[in-house]
Amino acid sequence: MRTGLSERMPQRPPSVSVEPLEAEYRPRAAVDVFGAIRYQQRGAHDPSQTTVDGVIWRATRTPEGLATIAIRPGLRTVRAAAWGPGAAWTLDQLPRLCGADDDPAEFDASRHPLIEAVHRRRPDLRIGATDLVFDALASSIFEQKVTGLQAFGAWRWILTHYGEAAPGPTPRPMHAPPADWRMIPSWSWHRAGLEPPQSRTIVDAGRRRASIERAAAAATTGDDRDRVFMSLPGVGIWTSAETRIRAFGDPDAVSFGDYHVAHQVGYALTGSRVDDDGMRELLEPWKGQRQRVIRLIWASGVVEPRGGPRLAPEDHRNR
Repeated sequence: MRTGLSERMPQRPPSVSVEPLEAEYRPRAAVDVFGAIRYQQRGAHDPSQTTVDGVIWRATRTPEGLATIAIRPGLRTVRAAAWGPGAAWTLDQLPRLCGADDDPAEFDASRHPLIEAVHRRRPDLRIGATDLVFDALASSIFEQKVTGLQAFGAWRWILTHYGEAAPGPTPRPMHAPPADWRMIPSWSWHRAGLEPPQSRTIVDAGRRRASIERAAAAATTGDDRDRVFMSLPGVGIWTSAETRIRAFGDPDAVSFGDYHVAHQVGYALTGSRVDDDGMRELLEPWKGQRQRVIRLIWASGVVEPRGGPRLAPEDHRNR
């Protein structure tokens, strides 16, 4: 329901004349809103999402236009203010972003003592959804086969140079993703540090953006969405799964092919590393809820000890 919260949100500078739309969302049960939304942030310096003084700020390009939303989670109530042409859309979508449609009621945590213990300790864990299919797909493509440092740096560079400035009193300059990814020239992708296979995949997908978004929204299962995304050259199972998680909050999507996930799942559940096939076998009893199991493993704090040097990313750009 709409409510006044101007005294609770960061104040607008005098130069900003447009009043925000405001709303609040009351979850039916306790929800870790920060955790549900944090997965959408691409690194500490993401131009499209940040958290300042307990307020989550997001700059997005919605189906109704550009928007900035400021979200203040509370004990029982989530309050939000939004600016820009897409403000109403972001406020209507806020419950799904916070994980309102992620229902763990049927989840059977008793199959493993670690999962059972963490699930009991963290009943507030939810998987949020943005409903912004193409931006989720593009950000996932950025992260193909590179380190997080490289991917997040490229994302930051492209959004800063080709995204659109966020409306409203953002705590620092913020940018929504580009309106048309196809308009970014090849040398800019290179300057950002993104490899040609990834940039070509994003540009090629941009030519089919409308049909991709329609087909993915109409699909009713994860397998159907995999078929939509993986019909694109350069998009495999990892990218499809990440897109399903980010855009739809899919509780079953598993990022097979990830450098770390299989090792972490294997170590948490068995004490030893496994490969993708081993992870698939371990997660099979939770089919339909496999992403939830992975989130619970992350929340457990159980981490495989590091046994070797960190990967040093290569930079082929001319300086």
